[in-house]
Amino acid sequence: MAPCFNLSDFTQPLPPSTPPNLPSHQRCRPSDATKGLLLALLCVGLPASLVGLFTRMAYQASHLPLLELLASQCLFHLPMALLLKLRGDPLLGPPDCRGRASFHALLSVISTGCAYSAVQFVPAGTTATICKGSSTVCSAILALCLESQGLSGCDWCGLVGSTLGVNIIVGPGLGTLPKGTMGLYTALGYVLAFLGGLALSLGLLVYRSLNFPSCLPTVAFLFGLVGLLGSVPSFFVLQTPVLPSDPLSWIWVGAAGLLTLISFFCMNYAVTKAHPALLCAVLNSEVVVALTLQYYVLHETVAPSDIIGAGVVLGSTVIITVGNLSCEREGKVEH
Repeated sequence: MAPCFNLSDFTQPLPPSTPPNLPSHQRCRPSDATKGLLLALLCVGLPASLVGLFTRMAYQASHLPLLELLASQCLFHLPMALLLKLRGDPLLGPPDCRGRASFHALLSVISTGCAYSAVQFVPAGTTATICKGSSTVCSAILALCLESQGLSGCDWCGLVGSTLGVNIIVGPGLGTLPKGTMGLYTALGYVLAFLGGLALSLGLLVYRSLNFPSCLPTVAFLFGLVGLLGSVPSFFVLQTPVLPSDPLSWIWVGAAGLLTLISFFCMNYAVTKAHPALLCAVLNSEVVVALTLQYYVLHETVAPSDIIGAGVVLGSTVIITVGNLSCEREGKVEH
C-alpha cells in the first residue's frame, strides 16, 4: 500500500475540470480562481468574523470554557455521518486517504481552538488580524517551497500589501504590552492566534491533496469527531462544565456552531479552486469586519493604526480579487 503522506500529493494541484462543449455565445463563466476567491470573500470572511463575535459574547455572558465552546461547535459537524451513510461512502474516507483526512481534521481543530483561546486574551479584531495574517504569510512560504502553481506580479503585490496592513495593525500593540501577568496573557493571545493561522495554512495545503468522492462531508465529519475526542475528555479533567446562564447565550453558541460549519465547507471548497496563499490574503477582509464589530458591538477601542492597517488590507484584497477576475470562453481565459 502506498504511504499516506507523500510530498507529491501536496505539490500537485487538482486536475482542472473539462469545459463543456458549448458555442461561445452560450458560455462565458467565471474561472475556478474567480469562483474560489469570491466564495471566500462572501461566504467565509463574514461568517468567520461573526463566529469570533458570538464566541466572545457567549464567553462574556456565561463564562463558558474554551473546550465547551469547541465541543459544542464540533457537534454541528457530526450529522455529516448521516449524509455519508445515505451515499454509501465510508465515514473515514478511503483507506489510502484516511491518514491525510484525519491530519487535516486535527489541524482544523487546532486552528479553531487556538483562535478561540486567543479571543479570551486579546480583542477579537486583533485575533482575526494575527490569525489571518500568519496564515497568509505561511501559505505564501509554503507555496514557494512546495506548490508548483506560480503567482503573478499582481498576486505578490496584494500579498505584500496584505502582510503590511497586518503589521500596521499588530505592530503598535506588540510594542506596548502591559507589564506583569496581564502582559503575559496578552503575549500568549498573540502566540495562540499565530499558531491558529499556521495550522490553518497547513490544513488548506493538506486538503488540496485529497481527491475522492464525498471528500468535503468526510473531512467535516472528521473535524467533529476529532474535536470531540480531544475536547470532551480534557474538558472534564481541566475545566468545570458550565451551562449557558440565559437563552441568549444558547443562541450565541448555536449561531457560532452553525456559522463555523458554513465557513468550514466554503473554505475547503474554495481552496480547491484558488491558490491557498491568495485565498488567505482575501480572507484578511475578515479583519475589517472584525474590527468594525469590535468597535460597534463589543465597544472595544480601535486605534488609528487599526484603521490604517484595515484600509491597506482592504485595498490589497481588492487588488488580488480584481487581478484574478476572469471568465472562460471556448477553452480560453479572458481577463
